[in-house]
Amino acid sequence: MFDNLDKINKMSSFYFERFKVIQGNIANVNTPFYKPKDLKFEEVFKNFIPMKLTNPKHINPAGSEDIKITSFENGYITGYDQNKVNLEEEMAKLAESSIMYKTLVEVMKKEMVKLKYAISGK
Repeated sequence: MFDNLDKINKMSSFYFERFKVIQGNIANVNTPFYKPKDLKFEEVFKNFIPMKLTNPKHINPAGSEDIKITSFENGYITGYDQNKVNLEEEMAKLAESSIMYKTLVEVMKKEMVKLKYAISGK
């Protein structure tokens, strides 16, 4: 029962962190040579999927759950200053992260109501 809450909490933390990274990109829209940063959902959550170690020579699948922020090349050059932040794209990603975060908070609230209902025994 708490497993769902843990997963929802990790996912909401991811979107909250991504929201902050994208805000940083938007804040640096006029900074020369700035490369936008982002968090990749697949890279962060591949550590949450349980994997089985079948050979001792394999790399341990239990990796770090730390969220890594990576810079990326998007191919955009928006000005003479070599800044690669595309404001429209960043605003779209910001809206996406905000919607996902709010949705996950609502799901977490519903999980808490279910837990409260189960504890009350009604």
